[in-house]
Amino acid sequence: MKLWQKNYKLDKKIEDFTVSEDYLIDQKLVKYDCLASIAHVKTLGKAKLLKKQEAEKIVKELKKIISLDQSGQFQIKKSQEDCHTAIENYLTKKLGNLGQKIHTARSRNDQVLAALHLFYKDEIDQVIKLLENLVKSIGKFQKQFGSIKLAGYTHTRKAMPSSIKLWSDSLDLALQENKKLLKDSFKLIDQCPLGSGAGYGLPVKIDSQYCAKLLCFAKQQQNPIQVQNSRGKYAAHLVHLLSLIMYDLNKLASDLIIFSLPELGYFVLPKEFCTGSSIMPQKKNPDVLEIIRGNYHLVQGLEFTIKGLMSDLPAGYNRDLQLSKKPTIESFSLTKNSLNITSLLFQKLKVDKEKCHKSLTAEVFATQEVYKLVEKGLPFRKAYQKVAKKY
Repeated sequence: MKLWQKNYKLDKKIEDFTVSEDYLIDQKLVKYDCLASIAHVKTLGKAKLLKKQEAEKIVKELKKIISLDQSGQFQIKKSQEDCHTAIENYLTKKLGNLGQKIHTARSRNDQVLAALHLFYKDEIDQVIKLLENLVKSIGKFQKQFGSIKLAGYTHTRKAMPSSIKLWSDSLDLALQENKKLLKDSFKLIDQCPLGSGAGYGLPVKIDSQYCAKLLCFAKQQQNPIQVQNSRGKYAAHLVHLLSLIMYDLNKLASDLIIFSLPELGYFVLPKEFCTGSSIMPQKKNPDVLEIIRGNYHLVQGLEFTIKGLMSDLPAGYNRDLQLSKKPTIESFSLTKNSLNITSLLFQKLKVDKEKCHKSLTAEVFATQEVYKLVEKGLPFRKAYQKVAKKY
């Protein structure tokens, strides 16, 4: 039975259209919905809307669902639409009428937001840990190869002297910035939406602050309309931050693809990270880096998808917002996978010292020549023109 079920049956084609992939996507949210429901049940108990024994029975079954989900034994059916319905149906089957009491003082709107906020908090923590792991891998790489000098490039042409340390430091700093931005965004997400109902509050009094505290949220979201309006906004914000991480990985991937070219060979990719050609036996292709490079564009596209979905919507909940769930979850998955693979790559990435030093040809030091003349009293523009004639 659906949470909104009334005295009529939904057309099968309409059901397929409206449910779409929700029941599959929601498999990732089962644990979080149960955790939010446990806090909600305890809050109902505090408000005397559930007896102590009733609350304990429901909590026990919710914990059982979490265990079943972790072992792959709790599967959401398409007819159930989402994890919220699947969980309530399970409780009703196990506890009878008592299971139907769980939806007291909440809507599916604030219910899904509570699960999403808990999911987002966990995902942010995971991304931060992966960023830290990548920083560690880069640090070890830099310790081994950082002292090696090579030519720096602008416009894909040799420019001035550089070093592996200078290059890897730039990535390290970018990742540290991303980590800081994620920690700031965590504060935004660390708000409890339960108690906002369908966007206009509840006709019954419950202690929402108590519920927020049980779920370890820093605070309670206050305005119920803003709670619903924030759904797409927060999702877009998070995916934007993920796109910034992927932007840095995109540039890193481009550098490694170009500078591991056999014609340059500054970097040496581990062969076990390269794929081959079905026709050319000599090929070792940097497919992993090309996929990471491409993943940035996928995440960026998902960000614009979410922003497009949330625009032009009137205040309050609109079903369009349900479509933001998939691109947000997918963005986290793409980013986490890319960070993990990049960290593994740095553990085996090598630098060819000889080829790097050979890149330091005379023209790379042209700017230094200019400043040597400047130090002798020649105006910069005349020194520049004099050196330019040599090249």
